[in-house]
Amino acid sequence: MKVERKSTSTDTETFTDIAAFLTLLGKVSSVNVTSQSQVVRGTVGREALLSVSYSSSSTDRPVIKWQLKRDKEKPITLVQSLGTDIIGNLRPEYRDRILVYENGSLLLHNLQLSDEGTYEVEISITDDTFPGERSIELTVDVPVSRPYIQMMASSVLEYSEHFNLHCSHDNGTKPIYGWVKGGKGLANDSRLMLSHDQKVLTISRVLMSDDDIYTCTVENLISSLKSAPVRLTVYRRSSLYIILSTGGIFLLITLVTVCEPLECLEERSGNVCQLEELPVTFVPVLPPSNRSGPIWTPPRRYPRSPSPLAQPLPLPLPLSSPNSPGSPQRGFSPIRKGRPPVGIPTSSLPVEPEGPGHNESSHSAQQQ
Repeated sequence: MKVERKSTSTDTETFTDIAAFLTLLGKVSSVNVTSQSQVVRGTVGREALLSVSYSSSSTDRPVIKWQLKRDKEKPITLVQSLGTDIIGNLRPEYRDRILVYENGSLLLHNLQLSDEGTYEVEISITDDTFPGERSIELTVDVPVSRPYIQMMASSVLEYSEHFNLHCSHDNGTKPIYGWVKGGKGLANDSRLMLSHDQKVLTISRVLMSDDDIYTCTVENLISSLKSAPVRLTVYRRSSLYIILSTGGIFLLITLVTVCEPLECLEERSGNVCQLEELPVTFVPVLPPSNRSGPIWTPPRRYPRSPSPLAQPLPLPLPLSSPNSPGSPQRGFSPIRKGRPPVGIPTSSLPVEPEGPGHNESSHSAQQQ
């Protein structure tokens, strides 16, 4: 029983201490800071208002302090003021660009891309023990320009592979791309594949269902635009062959129709020229033939060899005079003696006379 009484008294003392602490907190005042939005979207070259408000039981002027925090960087103090009166000097990049209101709001003029980050405000009053704080994120972007679609050709054959459509734009920060086919948004599937930034649409295998109107969209945090529609025409393989064959037939008919009259005109003009060149007193040399058809002669089976009589014989050499010493008295013979075959004695061969003086010379040789 004694133990129970001691525990009951201890609990009563604890509740008493908590009540005293809450009473003390009620007597100590603090500044309450609120903001209408936690994110503000800004545009390069324009203004951005970081709107806040505070409440306090004190009527003294507040001390307002704004800081800028970027990723992996130390906080930068932009401005510190007593009410609307700025204390100290501003940083060079923020001169003539900052304005502080009585409720603690901050106005930035001529926004730059470097102004993007998280802004923290701290408002304190001397009579209050705890200052109030609030943070606002500011984004700064450049509006996007109108995009346009680039592709290899406006028409493609069915079953072609890896046909690409590129979406491009000239201006704009942090763009987000999108594709629309026939009024419906496109997403990745087995055939229609988008790049990691969705800037390129690739059709892995073209089908007839891909014959449609395509548009691409580009947007960022402050703007959004759509490209002009582009038509992609898909031809069947069989239709291509029909088109080519039809064109070839038409070209052939055109050539035949045009070239035949030209040849006739050339032939007629040539005949007229030949008739004009003939003299007036032209008489055919050959008498007119009574035969109605041409004379037929059988073709020669072998070509005609030239006659040896048609070739001129060599002229005889002049004979030397009989009185000249050492000159043989022999006549010229156009027939040359041939050598006997190997193994046959020359005595057994007949000797042909070479000229009129041959018998005399042989006879004189026998007498000697």
